Order: sequence, then C-alpha cells, then structure tokens
Amino acid sequence: MAKIATLEDLFIDELRDLYDAEKQLTKALPKMAKAASSTDLRLAFEDHLRETEQQVQRLEQIFNLLDQRPTGKKCAAMTGLVKEGEEVVSETDEAPVRDAGLIAAAQKVEHYEMSGYGSARSHAQILGYPEAVSLLERTLEEEKNADQKLNDLAESAVNEDALNASETEDPVKARRPSTTGSRTTGGH
Repeated sequence: MAKIATLEDLFIDELRDLYDAEKQLTKALPKMAKAASSTDLRLAFEDHLRETEQQVQRLEQIFNLLDQRPTGKKCAAMTGLVKEGEEVVSETDEAPVRDAGLIAAAQKVEHYEMSGYGSARSHAQILGYPEAVSLLERTLEEEKNADQKLNDLAESAVNEDALNASETEDPVKARRPSTTGSRTTGGH
C-alpha cells in the first residue's frame, strides 16, 4: 500500500476507513436490534440501520466525485467497537442491563463516527470539495442525532430499568442509599 503523502491521500484514506466502518455497522445493527429488549431501543437501531445504508451511499457518491473506486480499508476501530457490543450481548443475562450496555456500546460507535466524519468534512473543506462537505455534514448530523436519541433513551427509562433489575436480583444493593442525579445519566 502506498504511503499517505498528501492531505488528498489522507482524505481518501479517511473515506475508505469510514466506508468499511459503515459496512461493518450494517451487519452489526440488526444483531443489536435483535438483542434489545426495549422496543424503543430496537426501533432506534432499526432506524439507524436505514440511515447507515444511506450513509454508505453518500460515501459512494463522494468516491465517484473524486474518481475513486468505493472500497474500504479495514477499520480496526469499528471491528473493536462491534466486538464490544457483541460482548455486551453475550455477557449480560438481564435484558434491561443488556439494553443499558447496548446503548453504551452504540454511543461509543457514534462518537467514533462523529470524530471520523468531522475530520473528513474539515479535510474536504480545505481541499475544496463543497459537495463532499455537504454530504459529510449531513451524515455527521445524523450521527449526532443518533447519539442524542440513545442518550435520551438511556436517561428516560433504560438506565433506571437496568438499576431496578439489578436491585431485584441483589437485595444487598437494593438497600444502598440513593445517589441523587446519578441514577439516570446517559452514556456521556
């Protein structure tokens, strides 16, 4: 593989990384939806799968604008993040606790994607690709919205349900003093 020598090379490399990340996510999101016990969480994952498929198409549009073949470069970060999500599913018995873990895992993915799309957008801007900037900005906004939706789900019910399930399972924990404000925080 050729070394990255220019900002243009770096931009294309970033796009390839994002393309593979999104492709991996299109395979992981259905599994996460299936593992979710909360209907709202399942629907959020299903909605984001449809968005992710559109994001893949946007990346393909950008590759076409740049006269590049739409191919991915193995995204090791997404591979690790997907594996963490799979571990949440395999290592949790209580459905509400699993949902809280799935939200935490999904928010890690969203934050990774926000960082990647933000950098790519900035590079597209400085390289003078306004159409790519617009497409990347749209995806970045979707990732921010997905993160906020996950956070809202965590704060509105999922984390409290997980806490209640934990307290039901362990009477000693049920007697611990309440800590104001820390029971319903989201993933960040």
